[in-house]
Amino acid sequence: MPDFSLYFQLGLQHICDWKGYDHILFVTVLCGVYQLQDWKKVLVLVTAFTIGHSITLALSVFNIVRINTSLIEFLIPVTIVLTALNNIGKRSIPQKTINLTYFFALFFGLIHGLGFSSYLKSLLGRDSDIVSQLFAFNLGLECGQILIVISVLLLGFLLIRAFKIKPHNWGFFLSSAIFGIAMMMCIDRFQQIIIK
Repeated sequence: MPDFSLYFQLGLQHICDWKGYDHILFVTVLCGVYQLQDWKKVLVLVTAFTIGHSITLALSVFNIVRINTSLIEFLIPVTIVLTALNNIGKRSIPQKTINLTYFFALFFGLIHGLGFSSYLKSLLGRDSDIVSQLFAFNLGLECGQILIVISVLLLGFLLIRAFKIKPHNWGFFLSSAIFGIAMMMCIDRFQQIIIK
């Protein structure tokens, strides 16, 4: 059981670590257009993302899938840019859009899982109990993502109430800011791929 607690904490710390802020940006932009009363939809959305990255994390840890790390590091901000653009382009969130967003969260989670994999592989080494450690790490990631989501939803709620900001304007501002940051990351990481 000490191993479970250790890997849970590692997963929690990894998602909340500012050095890996690209994952924080993705979770933030994913839920940034929702309001506090939409928490159930957001929970399903984040869980879809977790399922996606859990799948590729496991496939990579067990050496079933191997993909160029530089390519994955480039694709992660691309997922942020696409999610931000999707948010910027919509005035409301109809049910069909929500269902499509769940699919994209799952799909983009597959890409992010490959981003986590090299970090986790370095931790696991040759341990025999990889499955329980992988589960604990993913659970820690999920809890960390939920903490980020709660923070974003509460911040949005407070700003909307305190400054009488329209919910759409808050979502537009947040998505636009994250779009700008992610575009700079894309350019930087694309240049790194070309240099290699």
